[in-house]
Amino acid sequence: MLARSTPGVTLRQLQIFREVLRTGSERLAAKNLKITQPAISQQIRQLEGEVGLALFARENNRLAPTDLAWDLLKRVNGALQSVDRIEKSIAALRNEEEVSLSLAVPGVFCLSAIPRAIRAIRESNALSFQIKSGSYQQIAEHVLNGRADLGVSRLPLDERAFEWLPAATARNVCLFQAGHRFADKDIIKSEDIAGEALVDIEPQFAAHQMNINALRYSGVEPDLAVEYDANGHDVGFVAAGVGISIINSLIAREYKEFGLEFRPFEPGAIYHYVVFWQRGRQLTVGMRQTLDALIAVLGASD
Repeated sequence: MLARSTPGVTLRQLQIFREVLRTGSERLAAKNLKITQPAISQQIRQLEGEVGLALFARENNRLAPTDLAWDLLKRVNGALQSVDRIEKSIAALRNEEEVSLSLAVPGVFCLSAIPRAIRAIRESNALSFQIKSGSYQQIAEHVLNGRADLGVSRLPLDERAFEWLPAATARNVCLFQAGHRFADKDIIKSEDIAGEALVDIEPQFAAHQMNINALRYSGVEPDLAVEYDANGHDVGFVAAGVGISIINSLIAREYKEFGLEFRPFEPGAIYHYVVFWQRGRQLTVGMRQTLDALIAVLGASD
């Protein structure tokens, strides 16, 4: 162990420490950080003195990181990445330009719609994006708490907390493998599902209750083969022939590459999807461009 010799670990010491590990060289770290190599050495010695650990072995005038160094990096890297984002945001404010946006979206839309929207944006704007997903409630919390700039969700939302623009309307559909007997039908009704294994969302979701109630009302006792807890988890089971699924048309479009088919399901419900943000927030140029791209992609018909 080394004796403590400095008044406290500084952010700059940790940033230099990380760069030395990234590059494997004091010289390259100094070049990237635009400081002198002796300054790198001094900061590393001060960091070791403060933490009381030998983070590097000195071999032939080179620093060889110890296992403790890599362990320390793992522990502090998350905080350093947060600082990186803060520094980028400050730089963007100085330059009056955006460098990144955060989107909160249902994970299922990352199969197709969100990637297509981001591709369209980046053709004219080099924005980077952070994607956060979760339940509709979690998506709303991400936007409300400032962890996301924009969100994609479905109504209802609290109009006291959010503003939004309509993006798409979706209706219930039945999803099945190509060649299934349902392919000959224009509409699938609850009584048609008798004898079919069902891949359905878990009971705590309103969609589950609606699906099951519709079947039982028609005298059909559902054969639940698989229950899942997030939209997007059903497609693999349907594609594998485990069963059929009752979802909505907007989600079904995300499954296009799986070669599945879907038809309207009755009785069904209508879902209104929106792109939303914190009430009263001034939309930046990048947010408006992203808003337009999301609405264009989600609202497009195949």
